[in-house]
Amino acid sequence: MSTDNVTSTELPEVVVVDRVSKSFTIRKDNSLKERVVTLGRQGRVHEERFDALKEVSFAIRAGSSIGLMGSNGSGKSTLLKLIGGIIDPSEGRILRRGRLAALLELGAGFHPDLTGRDNIYLNAAILGMSREETDARFDSIVAFSEISEFIDTQVKFYSSGMYVRLAFSVAIHTDPDILLVDEVLAVGDEVFQRKCMDKIRQFQREGRTIILVSHSPEQVAEVCDVAVVLSHGEVAFTGSVGEATKIHREILEGRRREVRAEEDAAESGVIKAVTAAPAKVKAVRVLDSHGNIAETIQSGAAVSVELDVEFGASVGEWNSSISIETPQGQQVFGTGTRRMGVTHQPAQAGSTTVRYEIASLPLAGGQYFINCEIADAWDTPWSLLFQGTMFFVPSEFRQSGMVHAIATVSQESRSDDAVA
Repeated sequence: MSTDNVTSTELPEVVVVDRVSKSFTIRKDNSLKERVVTLGRQGRVHEERFDALKEVSFAIRAGSSIGLMGSNGSGKSTLLKLIGGIIDPSEGRILRRGRLAALLELGAGFHPDLTGRDNIYLNAAILGMSREETDARFDSIVAFSEISEFIDTQVKFYSSGMYVRLAFSVAIHTDPDILLVDEVLAVGDEVFQRKCMDKIRQFQREGRTIILVSHSPEQVAEVCDVAVVLSHGEVAFTGSVGEATKIHREILEGRRREVRAEEDAAESGVIKAVTAAPAKVKAVRVLDSHGNIAETIQSGAAVSVELDVEFGASVGEWNSSISIETPQGQQVFGTGTRRMGVTHQPAQAGSTTVRYEIASLPLAGGQYFINCEIADAWDTPWSLLFQGTMFFVPSEFRQSGMVHAIATVSQESRSDDAVA
């Protein structure tokens, strides 16, 4: 079985995805009449095959939290439905162990004409709970969802946030060994999202397995130990969340460039090949106050960030930018020539170095990455380097967070007479 273990080998496997492929047939005939006409002319119905997943393999061990990342159409939601048993693979197999609860689509398993009360019993039954189990947990389900005043209202009158509250509440009360979550935590107010995250954290402490699909690298980093990145139905990367975020963003940037090139060609009315950018970022490095390449920076120290740029042809005015982010993809600082109100001067074919001087960088302890980008005078990107380099800031036990601050504490005592 050719699978990659994405978590520790000390615990048993609860999900095994073994050489799984999934294909769908897309029909091009929009009506019965068109199908009959097409069948008469060509001898077959006009259809097209779409491969959503291709030879996907990995294993998930008990108690782990896995993020599935990828752009729209990469196959991550299809994969989650396959793991959840909602659909079957075209090829390969998926092995599961333990009770599974899935939050795959907004209101999936709900009947719009039934009340919230009736849908609790319906959805709980779909997820494998008996009537007696649902009776025992009914009050807790309603309390967690915070929609008790609407529990006897037909769910077709619910808002999207109310759907999610009820669906999530039912799912977590099925006492699952494996919880599948597909983007639904992005719906609802911030307070309820935080409540859901707290519940997921509780599940993790209890040793349950979480499989999460999200477009948010920050959410994946907050919940997951490791991540699987999908691209065009194939596994592009399996490993740490930090590295997965980098790969995911590089894939998104590549797609963005393709779309931009196609849009430019369409606007000009000419179908043309995508031409290579005239410049590329070759390297980025961090220098300390003495001009030495540094891997460790003391909080609050002066630093410089240098970009080596190579030009394949002469260019006019151009721009650059840098940003500093955490391994989870959260930006803590960013700047660039456009924000500063300046541009770089025209350049000839060859190499040049751009230097950003930062007088003080008061970051808290931890690991940080630097992204950089160059673009033309109108800010059309030429080259983008994600996590081009990294540096480390020593941690200080007295504080946490991302900003280093000088803090003191004092206490002032007053007598009872003074208080009176």
